[in-house]
Amino acid sequence: MNSVIQLKGVSKVIKGKKIIDSLSFDVYEGEVFGFLGPNGAGKTTTIRMIVGLMRITEGDVVISGKSIKSDFENAVKEVGAIVENPELYKFMSGYQNLKHFARMQKGISEARLKEVIELVGLTDRIHDKVKTYSLGMRQRLGLAQCLLHKPKLLILDEPTNGLDPAGIREIRDYIRRLAQEEGMAVIVSSHLLSEMEMMCDRIGIIQKGKLVDIQTVRDFVEDSEQIYQFEVNDGVRVEEILSSYTGDFQFEIKENQIQIGLPKEKVPEVVKFLVEKEIEIYSVMPVAKTLEDRFLEITNKEGVAIHG
Repeated sequence: MNSVIQLKGVSKVIKGKKIIDSLSFDVYEGEVFGFLGPNGAGKTTTIRMIVGLMRITEGDVVISGKSIKSDFENAVKEVGAIVENPELYKFMSGYQNLKHFARMQKGISEARLKEVIELVGLTDRIHDKVKTYSLGMRQRLGLAQCLLHKPKLLILDEPTNGLDPAGIREIRDYIRRLAQEEGMAVIVSSHLLSEMEMMCDRIGIIQKGKLVDIQTVRDFVEDSEQIYQFEVNDGVRVEEILSSYTGDFQFEIKENQIQIGLPKEKVPEVVKFLVEKEIEIYSVMPVAKTLEDRFLEITNKEGVAIHG
């Protein structure tokens, strides 16, 4: 896989305080990389440095082999980005907006305009004024604007902010399509965990300006103690029995349903222990752990307060 962007020890110091601390990661062709963290963790600051809206204090960003620090103009040619909200002319039609932005780039043909409009699903409404567009349609027009010059890297800062569930799903589907069909590398920043789980291939967690972890979404969710739900005949007795059990685990009891956090290899041992104590077990099922559960595990382990 070809690396489209590399962050190499990127730091930002403002008024003597290190806001971003030595971030290093790569994003590859055809990949959706989730940049995840609570509000104020440093996501937007990092994105602003990547696109040149803010100076890098230490380190470098390399896009398609070109340095943002030493070859800014050629590096940024490879980037399409929406930082916070897309800025559009509301009194003009969607098409007029795109035509206006196309004039700022060399060699954007009428065929490319049409292709991008179809790609983001705005063919039927492209000649309507932007002021009549829903928020989701404006986001899609913003995406079209980013894609006109066929960038190798697409950066979207909180792309689903303020959207209704249908709009969120639309944007998510377009982002996945862009990565797969156009072979683009996509960086999506968000604090919405459920969105990241459905949209991204890998995620990097940022906390207080530091990168805590990078994993594939599947590994991120699964690489931890699993929760197993035991259905038993006597929850009260099980609570007493488990309190005396020497194994180091946490459990929660709701009537005759017991949820226990265990490594997989420990399940037979707990089952055997309960059966020996004459507890009847009707079922044992793994409970799917969400990205949110895992995120809270990691961030709480780091001793960081979580904000919505």
